[in-house]
Amino acid sequence: QVQLVESGGGLVQAGGSLRLSCAASGRTFSTDGMGWFRQAPGKEREFVAVINWSGTNTYYADSIKGRFTISRDNAKNTVYLQMHSLKPEDTAVYYCAKRGNTGSAVSVSGYDSWGQGTQVTVSS
Repeated sequence: QVQLVESGGGLVQAGGSLRLSCAASGRTFSTDGMGWFRQAPGKEREFVAVINWSGTNTYYADSIKGRFTISRDNAKNTVYLQMHSLKPEDTAVYYCAKRGNTGSAVSVSGYDSWGQGTQVTVSS
């Protein structure tokens, strides 16, 4: 079983930047795809970005494409989400997750381990 711990969230003004980190422990990390999701108050958890095991393939939600970048450092067992040009609508709890063996990479059901989340608040 893998444990995932997110960090790096906080309060930022619109137009600002943040970098989220997700540290993995407990099992081999370098063979797993990893994703970021977010959940705003009163809304369903939504897909943000996914990266494959080697970091060579990524895919993004249209709402954040061109502003966010997902990356990973397998030597550090860490996946990152660099966020630029933040907007108030990006305000949410951000979760990292490990890809499971089934399900879509853009769906919650495609992931089998989740972190506890980190709050990102963007003020206007």
